[in-house]
Amino acid sequence: AALPRRYVLCEVVSEEPRCRQCIEDRAVGLAVRDAVGRVHGDYGLGCVSVSFTVKYLNAYTGVVLLRCRKDACGLLCSALPFVRQLESRNQRYPCVLNTLHVGGTIRTCQKFLIQYNRRQMLLLLQNCTNEEDRQCIQKSLLSCSLTEEQSQSGDEEDDDGTE
Repeated sequence: AALPRRYVLCEVVSEEPRCRQCIEDRAVGLAVRDAVGRVHGDYGLGCVSVSFTVKYLNAYTGVVLLRCRKDACGLLCSALPFVRQLESRNQRYPCVLNTLHVGGTIRTCQKFLIQYNRRQMLLLLQNCTNEEDRQCIQKSLLSCSLTEEQSQSGDEEDDDGTE
């Protein structure tokens, strides 16, 4: 049977406009692992690393979906406020990870994200400088589904009936 998992939906927030281009799985994963290691030491890092992965990422909206084991979720969530930067191509971009939602399945996070994106779309579109940006943002938001290859890992099931 699959281990119970939690999915943590976060948003990368940065004053630095170029930060968007460095939002990639590897950079986010390294920044989160680094924060867990600093806050909880090797033990915490070991607990979180077992099943930790970046499941979804949207560079336009800055939305990131992290997966971890249920018993390590508290360690992960308590370390997220200590992420201070993302590093890409030897450049460091200051940012913070704002936790939006913690769910038991990818589907519950997706439902939350759809509602959240509806509220955010108006704000994003107001800040567009040209039609191309506007269309890119709309396309990105409208296609935001947290889908993945259908696997036998049990990611979609509610592991223990709780959300």
